[in-house]
Amino acid sequence: MNKNKSAIQKKGKVEIDRDILLSIINLATKEINGVDSLTNAELPLTRKLSKTKSEGVTIKFDANGTLSVDVYIVVRIGFSVPDIAYRVQENIKNSLSSMVGLKPSKINVHVCGVSCEEVVE
Repeated sequence: MNKNKSAIQKKGKVEIDRDILLSIINLATKEINGVDSLTNAELPLTRKLSKTKSEGVTIKFDANGTLSVDVYIVVRIGFSVPDIAYRVQENIKNSLSSMVGLKPSKINVHVCGVSCEEVVE
């Protein structure tokens, strides 16, 4: 038996469904305290009618296969917008890295509004 045989690793191709990536990004964003919701930036009406995994999230792969992410959020009143945006970026980066081994080239956080509603917990 060849001792080196166990050390040889075959490389293959791994495909990840787009909905999985959208779900990971969506959950990573909502985990941050101070994020009220994700929103579609196009029209406020679209936000109310569309409740899909991609709501408030767009992802793009460039020619090299690197991922760029855009998230559109509403922040709760009383929270620091720069702090929330940074924490969202870090949580998305860490979640994608640990769950699927992807390191996005860009994570853009677009703050589309501030929620003035009180949160009942």
